Amino acid sequence: MKTFKSKVLFLTGAAHGFGHVIALEAAKRGMKLVLVDIDEPALHQTQQEVERLGAENLAIPADVTKESSVNEAIDQAMAAFKRIDLLINDAGIALPGRIWELPTRDWEWILHVNTMSQVYTMKRIIPIMMKQKTHGAILNVASIAGLLDTPGMPSYHASKFASVGLSEATAYDLQRAGADIEMHVMCPGFVQTDLYHTEEHRPKQYSDPEDPYYHSEAFLKGQQFAKAVITNGMPIDTIAATVFKALEDNEFYILTHPEYNPLISDRVHRIVNHGAPDVHVMDGLM
Repeated sequence: MKTFKSKVLFLTGAAHGFGHVIALEAAKRGMKLVLVDIDEPALHQTQQEVERLGAENLAIPADVTKESSVNEAIDQAMAAFKRIDLLINDAGIALPGRIWELPTRDWEWILHVNTMSQVYTMKRIIPIMMKQKTHGAILNVASIAGLLDTPGMPSYHASKFASVGLSEATAYDLQRAGADIEMHVMCPGFVQTDLYHTEEHRPKQYSDPEDPYYHSEAFLKGQQFAKAVITNGMPIDTIAATVFKALEDNEFYILTHPEYNPLISDRVHRIVNHGAPDVHVMDGLM
């Protein structure tokens, strides 16, 4: 996608982190914005910021774990702007915890936010883009955790590996269908976002305050780990420029931390050489 002025962006996870800075950059580039997030107060703060930049916009509070909520947001976007040119699936959460400790409801929550929300939006918006017969683009925010594996966060890795695979397979399908739609997948390392505040955005359907897990040492340590790695991550101020440069250059894989490239190469080497995960090797590499 070479030009952005007057194009319509449908952006999930727009209230915080990557979504927030992407919204501001899109506004500066003259885009029309559909801002979607579950955190209504923060969403309206983002809306006020893009309005100060002169962007025409629509803010839609929505729970992307529900297909009906996603469909309603897309219907509102089409009613307001009649088209969608760029879809950025940024909504995401992080839930540390080993598989034998993490409650099933947390697996369902993270897979619905990090993976199924991308399915819901693409299922509806790809036919819209095809019908428009104009150039379109889709960017799924995954993670470096979708390209390499580490201990302690199997649910996060599962959701992000799924996002990467979903993006790759959809790119093939779009090419085979002759669709004028670019696919992109972003795989950042640790960045200073608010991702460690995931618990503040937990919907009621995935909540059970009486479950002893949420009062356990394992849960508390997981929360402390998430906060430590995110607050010590890369500053967020370069992310929006990275995203739009990748869109302009039609880069499929958008990586932000080249220092992780040896770890990605090591994983591929293990796969093709009949290796296996070895926590001692991983600890040494990290």
